[in-house]
Amino acid sequence: MAVSPLDRDDMAVAALRVLSAQQVEQARSGHPGMPLGAADVAFVLWTRFLRHMPDDPQWIARDRFILSAGHASALLYSLLHLSGYGLDMDDLIRFRQLGSRTPGHPEHAPELGIEMTTGPLGQGLGASVGMALGLKILEERFRSPAFPGLGSRVFVLASDGDMMEGISSEAGSLAAHLGLDNLVVIYDSNRVTIDGSTELSFTEDVGQRFRAFGWHVTTVNGQDRPAIESALHDALDGPGVPKLLIAETVLAKHVPGGEGDHRLHGSPLGPQRLDGLKRAVGWPETKPFSIPEIAYEPFMARVGIVREEYDSWRSRYESWRSAEPDRAAELDAMFTQAMPENLDTLVAQAVGQKEQATRLHSAAVLGVVMPTMPWLVGGSADLTESNGLPKEHLTRLCKGSYTGQTVHFGIREHAMAAAANGLALLGAFRPFIATFLTFSDYLRPSMRLAALMKLPVIYLFSHDSIFLGEDGPTHQPVEHLASLRALPNLTVMRPADGPEVAASWAWALRSRSGPIAIILSRQRVPVLPRASTALPSVERGAYVLVDHPEPAAVVVATGSEVGLAVAAAEIAQRHGVSLRVVSMPSMELFMGQGSPYRDTVLPPRCPVVGIEAAGGFGWERITGKEGLFIGVIGFGASAPADLLRKAYGLDPEPVARQIMNWLSSQPDKEDLP
Repeated sequence: MAVSPLDRDDMAVAALRVLSAQQVEQARSGHPGMPLGAADVAFVLWTRFLRHMPDDPQWIARDRFILSAGHASALLYSLLHLSGYGLDMDDLIRFRQLGSRTPGHPEHAPELGIEMTTGPLGQGLGASVGMALGLKILEERFRSPAFPGLGSRVFVLASDGDMMEGISSEAGSLAAHLGLDNLVVIYDSNRVTIDGSTELSFTEDVGQRFRAFGWHVTTVNGQDRPAIESALHDALDGPGVPKLLIAETVLAKHVPGGEGDHRLHGSPLGPQRLDGLKRAVGWPETKPFSIPEIAYEPFMARVGIVREEYDSWRSRYESWRSAEPDRAAELDAMFTQAMPENLDTLVAQAVGQKEQATRLHSAAVLGVVMPTMPWLVGGSADLTESNGLPKEHLTRLCKGSYTGQTVHFGIREHAMAAAANGLALLGAFRPFIATFLTFSDYLRPSMRLAALMKLPVIYLFSHDSIFLGEDGPTHQPVEHLASLRALPNLTVMRPADGPEVAASWAWALRSRSGPIAIILSRQRVPVLPRASTALPSVERGAYVLVDHPEPAAVVVATGSEVGLAVAAAEIAQRHGVSLRVVSMPSMELFMGQGSPYRDTVLPPRCPVVGIEAAGGFGWERITGKEGLFIGVIGFGASAPADLLRKAYGLDPEPVARQIMNWLSSQPDKEDLP
């Protein structure tokens, strides 16, 4: 007997529910509640609207789907499997198991159709702003009669938790300000959290909030598929602003006695309730993870429709490449992130030999590289000049004008960092973002995701120590360097002068292994003594700057304290104590070198002193347990920088005296073990 399309749709939605619940049941761990409630919404989106191609999952003109509510990962895996991506049934069976391709929260795997790592609520929504902005930039930069266009939309599936997190407000405000009408957020409003009903803690009108931002907002019954389809059509055909579709759903829909039960947000249904779910949705008697072929048909039908559009787009795209080869080469350069062959010379000439703050050296570098690198896009959280961005060289991105390279993010550090991840995920951009080092705390959730995904985001953190002065301890970082160095896959660079800034930028631009934080000073730094005009070897993390044949100790310093170490060594030398001075712009890169190189910089059995105007946590890796660290204990204070140096003993004379006193208290070398 023939099966009607409605029957096929019902079976496909039932498959989404049953597959999601079975994954959680098999793992005895996971979140079935939202997948069961949001199945109708997800089905409509994936079979009626989403432009995607499983055979070419990284098609540049595809729509992006972001599951911001990462706890609904079982739903995403079910969608990808039924749509023909690379997740087979064994992957679903191994949900949440060691080494599986279906972890508890989605992890970036573009070849499988997983656009980004999500889990911390609000992060997907925030990153979607950067994705939507990046697509706008590409569309406008390459618009021509022959270019087939992208027409890409960014669809986000969010939850009550996403809307509670503060980043949703920052991201929503920024998206509307930038006019991102290619962004569509579907808010699965099931009004349930882990603790119970949202009435416990969340009674605001989310729709009114987003209307105030400037979004187009629609509310719909999230279990009524025709209504959902109609609402999405209306939204996409609506005004040129971001769209929010509030889908009112029921957590754990169709679970007998379990609908709306907050305990099913994050707990398996159990065998009896799973059987009840199957009966409620009319699921045929099959073995677990056995799906009738009919359930695949609506998803395959959608792929077939998109395939026609895809083939047509590819044909027009190839014709454009032939008609406009120079423009095609420019697009390729965006994705390969091509840079000039004379990059080292370019950045070295930009900084020259000047005694000035490293943030100003960084501004000089940006001023010369950005015109040659259209893929370098970024901005600051309202601190453009304070962070050392070359305002006069930068063209601004704003609503209706997307050809520039810089964004005024406003005082929205959370959204700025998440948007940078979205830009990086597109592959055509190298985002840089800037704020004060102490405000890196605002960026931490997004930085951690960038590190997890190994996204090459560049963070510029200025005002790097207590020497920023009068703003006082609320703005003076002490623990931040140590905490950033503790983040896996993040490379922290704290350059000491102009040449090190230039070398750090050159290394960062070439690196593709993960995010990089370049730490910059507000205060002026001296020109350091160098035997060569070549860029210093920052790629090895540390190098000998000032040497003596038989040093009494090695003094290792970073950033502005390298000049202090050089001056202290000169004083010690006048007292007959020879010191080797090592500049260490990156502790992580140095520790990643083999022991032969590390031993040439820090000779075994030679005492080591570390100097940094920050807390000393982690420095024992460099100085050893018996070494000396000179830094900051406690927080800073509000005062001019010169007074702070004296108060904290970070002037050359007291540093030299402390090193010499410490050396005189050490046992003779013959007595060392």
